[in-house]
Amino acid sequence: MTIRLACWSGPRSISTATMRAWENRPDTRVVDEPLYAWYLAHTGLDHPGRDGVIAAGETDWRRVVGSLTRPWPGGPVLQYQKHMAQHLVPDLPREWIGSLRNVLLIRDPAEVVSSYLRSRTSVVADDIGILQQLQLHVQLGGDVPVVDAADFLRMPDAYLRWLCAYAGVPFTDAMLAWPAGPRESDGVWAPYWYDAVLRSTGFEPYRRRRVELTPEGEQVVAETRPAYERLYDVRLVL
Repeated sequence: MTIRLACWSGPRSISTATMRAWENRPDTRVVDEPLYAWYLAHTGLDHPGRDGVIAAGETDWRRVVGSLTRPWPGGPVLQYQKHMAQHLVPDLPREWIGSLRNVLLIRDPAEVVSSYLRSRTSVVADDIGILQQLQLHVQLGGDVPVVDAADFLRMPDAYLRWLCAYAGVPFTDAMLAWPAGPRESDGVWAPYWYDAVLRSTGFEPYRRRRVELTPEGEQVVAETRPAYERLYDVRLVL
């Protein structure tokens, strides 16, 4: 039986580097933002490479969910699902999520918004996933572990060891370093978002990021900080 580990993050939250770590395991197959094409087609939002994302992906959420939850005879030991929490729009059913082994990856909203606005001209609270992460935490009864990106980058070895135990697989040092460059599993949006990850060969040491916010960005941070703080208070501390 393939273990399905689903990581729900917002943008600019080391989610792709974390996917690299799991993909570097010989027993794991990763899937990169499987709901993205459906999300863009459903919402009509204009994201970089929108037409290509929709053309390359699956726009029927039922088929996406089926691929993420159905039995997988002969499949890998583990499937790592990299999800963006903002893809969980209100009219997308969420009951299926409880059948997965879930984890929430959070990051300070000021850092998220500041980084997001380097690639996008505008932002609203629903773009950065924190509100949806809190909803998901409540839906799952508060049992889902919460990992803060800053904590993780201070001790990636320790947090990966814990996550491996949570997933029920042995830790391997292969998760800490990987070859630079693209992967076949990368979404077609990689040229717009993955520059730093494509150059990376491991997790960067933690450093405090310079935050620059527009008035619009400051408003989004104010709207999302209470949700972030609720999740931060119950985060996993090693």
